[in-house]
Amino acid sequence: MMPRRVLIAEDDPDIASTLARGLTLEGYAPIVASDASSAMTLYSEVPFSAALVDMMLGNDRGDDLVRDLRNHGMRGPILILSALTSVDDRALGLDSGADDYIAKPFDFTELMTRFRVHETLKDRAGDTNSALSFAGLTYDPKTRMVHGIGSRKTELTERESEMLCLLLERKNQVVTRGEIYDTLWAKDSGGSENVVDVYVGYLRKKLSPIEDFGIALKTIRSRGFLLTEFE
Repeated sequence: MMPRRVLIAEDDPDIASTLARGLTLEGYAPIVASDASSAMTLYSEVPFSAALVDMMLGNDRGDDLVRDLRNHGMRGPILILSALTSVDDRALGLDSGADDYIAKPFDFTELMTRFRVHETLKDRAGDTNSALSFAGLTYDPKTRMVHGIGSRKTELTERESEMLCLLLERKNQVVTRGEIYDTLWAKDSGGSENVVDVYVGYLRKKLSPIEDFGIALKTIRSRGFLLTEFE
C-alpha cells in the first residue's frame, strides 16, 4: 500500500523539516509548500489525503488555503498549526473547514494522536460499510450503533461516538484527559477537562454492563483512561 500523502503548508523551514521527518517516520509521504499558491499547485498535480497548515504563510493566510482546498474537493483531515491562539483566530481557522486547530509550540506525539483520530473519523465517514471492532465490540459508523456479545447493542450520540473512536484508536494505551479534551473539545473553545469525565460516564452508562461488549474502560488515577479487553 502506498503511504498517504500529507501536505505541510509551513513557511518556517525548520518546522517544516521537523514535521516532514516525523511524518516520514510515521509512515506518511509528506509534501512541503511554503505558501498557498504552491500548495494549491501541488494539490492539482498530486492530490494528498491530509494537510497540516500554518495559519500565517508569509503574505497568505492558512484559513484561506483551507477554504480553497475544501472548495477544490479535499475531504481528508486538515489541521491548522499556529502561534495565533485567540478565540477569533481559532474560529476563523475552524470556520474555514479545518478539523482541528493546534497551538504552537506543540508536542509531536500529541499532534499525531489528534491527526490519527481525525483520519479515523474521516475514514469511517467516507466508508459507511466499514466498522471498528475490538474484543466483543463492533461499532457501526453509519448508524452509530455499538454491537456486543449476542444481541446486545446500543446507540451513541455523535460526541460519544467520537470518544469511542479515540479510545479504540489508542486501545491498550492510557489516554490522558488532556489528550481527549484537546481532540474533542478544545476546538469549541471554553469549558474544562471535567467534560471528559462526564462523557466517559455517559459512555459507560450506554455500554453497561460493559462486559456485554467484551471490554473494560478503566480510570487510571491522575493519568486518564484505558480501554482494554474485559477479563
